[in-house]
Amino acid sequence: MLNAINTLSLYTFVALGGACGACLRFFISQVVMNWLGKGFPFATLTVNIIGSLFMGLLYGFLEHGTLELTVHRTLIGIGFLGALTTFSTFSLDTLLLFQQGDLIKAILNIVLNVTLCILAAALGMYLITHKYYAS
Repeated sequence: MLNAINTLSLYTFVALGGACGACLRFFISQVVMNWLGKGFPFATLTVNIIGSLFMGLLYGFLEHGTLELTVHRTLIGIGFLGALTTFSTFSLDTLLLFQQGDLIKAILNIVLNVTLCILAAALGMYLITHKYYAS
């Protein structure tokens, strides 16, 4: 299938996925900030956890051959999830917390993002492997 998909098509998939992911990120961020406030970067944490769960689900589907690697990895993994999640915002949020003297919040942000995102990705992979494809 790779030979059938030209480079322009792949860039189109990235752009379409990225536009959708960015819009969803903005929406989720607004909802979370309105709900939980701006005292802690809950919005970034939320989109990173959701994106990690989706990445685990995507990986599970790709590994089992349910989704076509080139198209779906490009559209969903690179485009959509690349725009939805953000390591750069997580990094800036953490740096600003350190600079503001909020050492506890900065460390908590690091621990929560790393731990919960890895667990979410693992959950996504588990659900596909053990629930979706369970015999």
